[in-house]
Amino acid sequence: MRPLFEHVSIEAGQSWALLWRELPEIPFIWHYHPEFELTLTLNARGQRYIGEQLADFAPGDLVLVGPNLPHTWAASERPDPSQPMLAVVVWFTPSWLEGLVAQLPELAPLRRLLQQGGRGLAFSAAAAARAQPHLLGLQARSAAERIPLLLEALLILAQDLNAAPISSQLPQSGGDASRQRLDRVLAHLHRHFAEPPDLPALAALAALSLGAFQRFFKRHTGHSVLSYLSQLRIGHACQLLIQTNKPIGVIASEVGYRNLAHFNRQFLASKQLTPSALRARYPRAQEAMKARAGLP
Repeated sequence: MRPLFEHVSIEAGQSWALLWRELPEIPFIWHYHPEFELTLTLNARGQRYIGEQLADFAPGDLVLVGPNLPHTWAASERPDPSQPMLAVVVWFTPSWLEGLVAQLPELAPLRRLLQQGGRGLAFSAAAAARAQPHLLGLQARSAAERIPLLLEALLILAQDLNAAPISSQLPQSGGDASRQRLDRVLAHLHRHFAEPPDLPALAALAALSLGAFQRFFKRHTGHSVLSYLSQLRIGHACQLLIQTNKPIGVIASEVGYRNLAHFNRQFLASKQLTPSALRARYPRAQEAMKARAGLP
């Protein structure tokens, strides 16, 4: 299966690449590439996984992913069910941005994206709102007309002092073998997140001893397997709380918690609010669910 935000090669005669994707949902597909990736997501709510960070995202989310920083998005909720999810994705190389700054001193603010973007940046709502019209205007323009729009968006984002770093560390350059090991393990975890973790089986997938595997996983994700799995389960629980009317106890069981009290403690520690409080934040989603089900 190809990545959702399928990597588009920057061809000869192009300085950057654009991908415009309208989708019914966003499945989890872990990937990475040597370019910077700027992604604007609209009419979608779910989780994004960048480096070692698992975080919720909402419509209007705008992030910069650094070169070779593993990432993906996962979402099935569309606030407007009549419209598709939209992902506007821009790829550009570090050398392209460095060249612009070297040749055009007026673009010096872009250095911040080079200096801080390697670990990823989540832009503030205000900066994302200012940059959004420029990014949405790219699709309808010619290749030459797109350049000033993209530069304007990048300059807005480079001056966003409230942009938050995403990953705590730069991606490890462990080579293709390490990436393939990690791919196998993460794919298994995301398929079987509700099952008890089998560390020896995961170590076998990575072709490592148990101790070496645990060190490898921590080095590449910033988490232990249990910590990563806990965040993954809580992320799926958030989707079910927002998107369904299932009882909280049923949701806890579906995401892998056999004890409701333990689920509530883990959820509160991760999200700083209870599952019922999170659900109460999205009354419109719950009303839409009831309307589709014909409930009062």
